[in-house]
Amino acid sequence: MTQRRNGPRRVEPTLGAAGTARPRSAKGKPAPKAPQQGRPSRAVPPQKPGTGGPQPVRRGSPPPGTMPKGAAPKRGKATRPPTPPRPSRKAKQQTLSALDAATRGPRGPKRPAKPSFLWRSAKFVAYWSVVAGIWGILVVAGILAYYAAHLPPASEWAVPSRPPNVQIVAADGSLIGNRGDTGGEAIRLEQLPPFIPEAVIAIEDRRFYSHFGIDPIGLLRAAYTNYRNGHTVQGGSTLTQQLAKNLFLNPERTIQRKMQEVVMALWLEANYSKDEILEMYLNRVYLGAGAYGVDAAARRYFGKSARLVNLSEAATLAGLLKAPSRLAPTRNPALAEQRAQIVIAAMHDAGFITATQAKNALMDGIEVAGSFNRGSENYVADYVMELLPSFIGSVDQDIIVDTTIDMNVQRAAENALRNALLYGDKDYGAEQGAVVTLNRNGAIRALVGGVDYRESQYNRAVYANRQPGSAFKPFVYLAALEHGYRPETIVKDRPIRIRGWSPKNYNNRYYGDVTLTKALAKSMNSVAVQLAQKVGPGNVVRTARRLGITSALTTNLSLSLGTSEVTPLEIAAAYVPFSNGGFGIVPHIVRQIRTEDGKVLYSRRGDGTGRVIAGDKVGQINLMMANTMEIGTGRKSALENRPSGGKTGTTQSSRDAWFIGYTAYLTTAVWVGNDDNSPTNKVTGGTVPAHIWHETMEIAHNGVPIAPLPGVPLYLNTPQPMARPDDTHRPVLPPSSVGQTAGPIPARSGPMNLLERIFGGG
Repeated sequence: MTQRRNGPRRVEPTLGAAGTARPRSAKGKPAPKAPQQGRPSRAVPPQKPGTGGPQPVRRGSPPPGTMPKGAAPKRGKATRPPTPPRPSRKAKQQTLSALDAATRGPRGPKRPAKPSFLWRSAKFVAYWSVVAGIWGILVVAGILAYYAAHLPPASEWAVPSRPPNVQIVAADGSLIGNRGDTGGEAIRLEQLPPFIPEAVIAIEDRRFYSHFGIDPIGLLRAAYTNYRNGHTVQGGSTLTQQLAKNLFLNPERTIQRKMQEVVMALWLEANYSKDEILEMYLNRVYLGAGAYGVDAAARRYFGKSARLVNLSEAATLAGLLKAPSRLAPTRNPALAEQRAQIVIAAMHDAGFITATQAKNALMDGIEVAGSFNRGSENYVADYVMELLPSFIGSVDQDIIVDTTIDMNVQRAAENALRNALLYGDKDYGAEQGAVVTLNRNGAIRALVGGVDYRESQYNRAVYANRQPGSAFKPFVYLAALEHGYRPETIVKDRPIRIRGWSPKNYNNRYYGDVTLTKALAKSMNSVAVQLAQKVGPGNVVRTARRLGITSALTTNLSLSLGTSEVTPLEIAAAYVPFSNGGFGIVPHIVRQIRTEDGKVLYSRRGDGTGRVIAGDKVGQINLMMANTMEIGTGRKSALENRPSGGKTGTTQSSRDAWFIGYTAYLTTAVWVGNDDNSPTNKVTGGTVPAHIWHETMEIAHNGVPIAPLPGVPLYLNTPQPMARPDDTHRPVLPPSSVGQTAGPIPARSGPMNLLERIFGGG
């Protein structure tokens, strides 16, 4: 009999599809699957104990869900699938480890460590910084939009035109002066030496070529610097912002103006290149002493164009941007030099110049022009500006005015006047004077309106109405010649009394019978009054008008002694017909007006008013005027070996002293006196004015060939064929000169075209 094993056969569990153990049958086959979740299964009613329901497992009995070998389930009764055992914690950990190893492999990455506190803090700060930055941008954009709403529409924004500059040049092309609101011409960036823009960028806006009109880094740097110093020592505005302020806004310090400045700076950056912005800035920025732009400042402080400045001068100009008035080299040279050194150091730090260049610039220094606004050429420039509207109307663009001024003659007249009145050894009691020089066609070669333009800008040469005294007598004698008198006609120099008026000679001497030539040479008052009485004051006035006197003239006998006031310019112009053969002229100083690109806006044509003195009368009056230079009151002014004629003039109490004289080429009038009409210290026309005239004309005729006056022999006192042996010094008109209609230098264009000569130029 076979012994029965103790207990049932052990059944090993197997893993199911879900990783849970499935019981096996006694034969090792898997037990039937449990019903799948979600599918309906036949319900098994709960069973009461003892009614065939699930029974507790007894020791020695087979596990639930298994049957002993050879046993069969009872028919008609359903069996409940067995409940798998719960895996233990250790089994779970083993399962998870196995899954983790299968996922990453033997050398897979380890699980990342937990972020540190610093890293989490940095992420937090970065995140909220971005958020704050975005909101900050939105807020700033809103503020800018608000203030931009107070500006005109963007479609109307435009860079205003730079105030036009008038460049006034001499006959040889040299610059006389710039006039206009800026005081200098606009210069292209490529025409400037590189030192100027580099100096400005180095000291004012080193990040100019990298920012977008506003420099946040510069603003932060300026704020930090100002915070450390406790007050404002550095600004954060860019060159673009400064240009926007200068172009569009007023200089008031308000938040609205600052915000609008930012808006306009962004607009400039969007519409113009960096070089265009820099060029506009350099040509418009204020640099002190009424100078706008680097060219005006260079001429003001250094007497040269901005095209010619060196490194030291460029640094000085850039240094002015901080405080133009306080740092001007003409006002405070020590501060200007100190500031220039700072600029040079900044240029070296920025890499614009080498250490050697910086060292040389610091050692060179600058030379400040001391004569700015003092030179007589400023009288010329002012006079041209007053005439300009009559030629071209309003000035709306940069123009160049070519004048007739000869700078050599201008300097000679200026120096002669100053040497006589400012630097002379004797006190003449005369503080002012004027000099005018014209050529035979009426072109003004020199115009000196006063001793020092910086002290007084009043142009006495053009606008001072003064009594000419005896300088008016040539018109009286010419009227007499035209009424039949001749140079050798005898008249009596004697005391006269006309209706209670008794004119006397200057020295209270009377010469008796004299020729008209001697009477004019010795400036005898009684003879001049008698001639005016004979020919009539009206004829004297008409003669003076015909020759070019335009001021009001009184029709009385005192006119013959020069009691009616005239200006130096008009009486000089009235003397010109004596020198050119009897042709009237229109004094002029403007020869041509053109734009910078060469377009001619005005050009003068013609010569004057035609013949105003008959040919034979020209020779006669010139003989008489030449004797004044030889034996009369004008002896001190005579030019060596050069024929000339002229006349002195002195008014009562020596309030006015004149000398007007001429050669075949030039006519010069000199006046000396006081603006308040006070008497001088016995200055007469034959002293100070004659000396000034002589000094001016000597220099003006350097290199000019000698030529005789119309109707006068080359050497006046050489005996002529018609002269009597016993009267060799009596001027006698030579036969060859009688009836001459012009001097040895013919008048340009001739006198036939009267209209052209009146309305044209020379």
